Amino acid sequence: MDVVAGEQLTNYQNIAKRIRAQICRISNIGEGGHIGSCLSMVELLIVLYYKILKVDPKHPDWSERDRFILSKGHGGLGVYIILAERGFFPKDWLNDFRQEGSHLGDHISYLVPGVELSTGSLGHGLPVAVGMALNCKIRKKKYRVFVLMGDGGWDEGSNWEAALFAAQHHLSNLVAIVDYNNIQAFGRNKDIIDLEPFAKKFESFNWSVKEINGHNFQEIDEALNDLPLENGKPSCIIAHTLKGKGISFLEDTLGSHYKYCNDEELVEAYKELGVIL
Repeated sequence: MDVVAGEQLTNYQNIAKRIRAQICRISNIGEGGHIGSCLSMVELLIVLYYKILKVDPKHPDWSERDRFILSKGHGGLGVYIILAERGFFPKDWLNDFRQEGSHLGDHISYLVPGVELSTGSLGHGLPVAVGMALNCKIRKKKYRVFVLMGDGGWDEGSNWEAALFAAQHHLSNLVAIVDYNNIQAFGRNKDIIDLEPFAKKFESFNWSVKEINGHNFQEIDEALNDLPLENGKPSCIIAHTLKGKGISFLEDTLGSHYKYCNDEELVEAYKELGVIL
């Protein structure tokens, strides 16, 4: 198994800085974008889109592609930037984010090349991913289905129903990645609906579970290269992250959820990241 290290690690770290700077810049242009939620999943998206997912930017509807669903659709800006970086659509589309007539709205849309499902209302991403994985299994296809979820989405009963169904049908081609940053909108998990013991809940639902540092490229790479975590079971990777990761005045703050960078904050974010766009 390849391990992210050396030149590749440095490359990923540089990509992460550039993407975080882009998140701040585009949020400033569009005056929106839920940047706290985007910033917490940057490393996860980089490993997925630069190494793990079997996709073809020139043929986004390729039938044998891996399917990726962003269940926390309010973080769509982060995925849009990754898709543009990988060549799914022109980078200049980003400059019209949230503008009238733009391809790119605040919540992610399937009308954008490379996006499988429009999401935003929590509790929909995993059920659809389960359906995709079951279809794949019935048709004896080789692709996998990945769904990236926020921890707040697990307040929805539809996700737990889908989790039961996935285990019942032994969907080992299904991977749920939880961006576990411990903040739901304007509150902390423990003060809204305490999810703990989170990993044990999945295990009791007959899933295989692995907990990782969601900002550590080596741990992410190891987890995503070792799938399924257990034959015959769906896999859940609980990625412990920080909301607003990488920008000191946003990190682990409740206000970062609906936040965008104003002009002064954008200058400060660039300075912290050491990036010039």
